[in-house]
Amino acid sequence: MRAGIVTSFNSESPLDGLKVAEVADPTARENWSTVTVKAASINHHDVWSLKGVGLRESQLPMVLGTDAAGITEDGRRVVVHSVIGADGHGVGPTERRTMLSEYYPGTIAEKVAVPTANLIPMPDDMSFEVAATLPTAWLTAYALLFNGAQLRPGDSVLIQGAGGGVATAAIRLAVASGVTTFVTSRSEAKRAAAEALGATAIEPGARLPYRVDAVIETVGAATWSHSASSVRPGGIIAVAGATTGDPTRAELSRIFFQELRVQGVTMGSREDLRALVNFVQSRKIDVPIDSVYSLDELPDAVGRMLSGDHFGKIVIRMDNA
Repeated sequence: MRAGIVTSFNSESPLDGLKVAEVADPTARENWSTVTVKAASINHHDVWSLKGVGLRESQLPMVLGTDAAGITEDGRRVVVHSVIGADGHGVGPTERRTMLSEYYPGTIAEKVAVPTANLIPMPDDMSFEVAATLPTAWLTAYALLFNGAQLRPGDSVLIQGAGGGVATAAIRLAVASGVTTFVTSRSEAKRAAAEALGATAIEPGARLPYRVDAVIETVGAATWSHSASSVRPGGIIAVAGATTGDPTRAELSRIFFQELRVQGVTMGSREDLRALVNFVQSRKIDVPIDSVYSLDELPDAVGRMLSGDHFGKIVIRMDNA
């Protein structure tokens, strides 16, 4: 089968190690299923893999990808949950938690093997392209908002960094849930796009009209101080990434004096993904897709993510779709 693989690491020029090539089909194993992938999507996780973060050279070549939607061998339409080993399904009881493309081959391929329990039913009227955007960025956004930040209708939230997959998903989900939503971006175009999704967009570091109940933080050093100063006393900063690196100023004095809570979030459970799929479908939430590429165009797709010009998810449509 054909797949997008990382063959070498280059932190300065990650595209140098990206290839679309023939690889072996998934091997059958007990309690696992093989899915014919119809669509996948790109995440920052794929960029980190190309830079050598989370992988060793002994694991190369590795199939990239943590998002996919497709069809099982018995004809079911499914969304793939890519967290392996969290509760022992399909793996040994002592195996540590990983994501597809870390220890097991990923989803940017014509086929992928996953524990059967990780297959979430896909609504008949949901497109493969939309379904393929949900399992990583949208699932993380769902877990950030409703598990990490514990937001409820009527609450307020600041989402740092409009445009990325997690931030865009968080805007959509928060607005659909009745949460008052503020979002930051350096880009006037991205601020306008966030406003069109129902958020109030501001420039980075700008003062909010009031302190919010929670902040969704995926940017890191560039926005951390603003996040800490924008949340109300006793509020929550939910963190799922640091694309600009760790902050040099931890804001510990503000955190303990204001009794703030910092909650880390990594992905979400299968139950969260099932709830997310149902929520998106039942509320008819429009999932912003920035662009769609073929598997052969994978380097262009990753290049667009590296450029930072995208708003919403970047999707790879397989030739068999």
